[in-house]
Amino acid sequence: MAEHIPTPIIVTGAAGFIGFHVARSLLDLGHHVVGIDNMNAYYDVNLKEARLAQLKGRNGFTFHRTDIADRDAISTIFENARPQFVAHLAAQPGVRYSLENPHAYVESNVSGFLNILEGCRACEVKHLAYASSSSVYGNSPNVPYDVEQNVDNPISLYAATKKSNELMAHAYSHLWNIPVTGLRFFTVYGPWGRPDMAVYSFTKAIRDGKTIKVFNNGDLRRDFTYIDDITSGVVKVLFSSRPTDNQNSTPEARRQIAPNYRLYNIGNSEPVDLMQMIETLEELTGREAMKEYLPMQPGDVYETFADTSALERDFGFKIHTPLKQGLAAFVAWYDTYHSGRS
Repeated sequence: MAEHIPTPIIVTGAAGFIGFHVARSLLDLGHHVVGIDNMNAYYDVNLKEARLAQLKGRNGFTFHRTDIADRDAISTIFENARPQFVAHLAAQPGVRYSLENPHAYVESNVSGFLNILEGCRACEVKHLAYASSSSVYGNSPNVPYDVEQNVDNPISLYAATKKSNELMAHAYSHLWNIPVTGLRFFTVYGPWGRPDMAVYSFTKAIRDGKTIKVFNNGDLRRDFTYIDDITSGVVKVLFSSRPTDNQNSTPEARRQIAPNYRLYNIGNSEPVDLMQMIETLEELTGREAMKEYLPMQPGDVYETFADTSALERDFGFKIHTPLKQGLAAFVAWYDTYHSGRS
């Protein structure tokens, strides 16, 4: 595949959880990857540095420690790299943190995304694939979530910025005929994951003999999606042929406005009770978790459940990693990573 793509592929958030895995996969396929990440301290920078160390020194990888909100810097990177493909995976993540530091979300997720769109326009990229989120569905009772359903009622600023990304991408695709695909990720977990997410934080607490916080008294359901499946999906979609008929995600009138715009859910399509996930971690670690049961947190949703029929139809792609298998891989990575740092 690499010989058909002579120019670099820009991957934003290259030291982040998903961005790192996508960048590594692209390098494994022989591509030249231009990574961008500001290495901020939202969570342990040492973990980001450790991910980045896996990429640095590999043939075809260059890195820019740059904030995507820096308009001039991003413009220069695009001008020098002249990418044909862009995987935009950088963002300020986290629902609860958006209650504490809302400006960070607008700067990164809105202004930063605008800079990426402008870079894609200037370079006339063949395809931009970007990360959206299942958070855009809010507390919709209509499950499984279908990309056709209304998502005009976000319950967190994070979700609002991700919905804004979808609207901005649609506008740029319409105005400049840019092929753009948004991917709504569902509760991604796995090796090299984020410490602020449940699988990582629960595993750490269990290993450290500390209490885990179980919100909504454990009555939550999540569509846990393993990182290798997400990575395969992103890469497959990124190199998809230029769409000529947007059949999957918007009403007919909107298709005619932006025929090169697409939107998909990417998830496991099998929601799991939070308590089942905790019990599986207890089994895998051989320890019982000490639990503190708490009410629902502002901005949280009760359930996530992806309808991935459009992704399966258009790409023949379906998530396949069972939760226990994915959690076992994560625990093995966690123990190895932290034993090396003790």
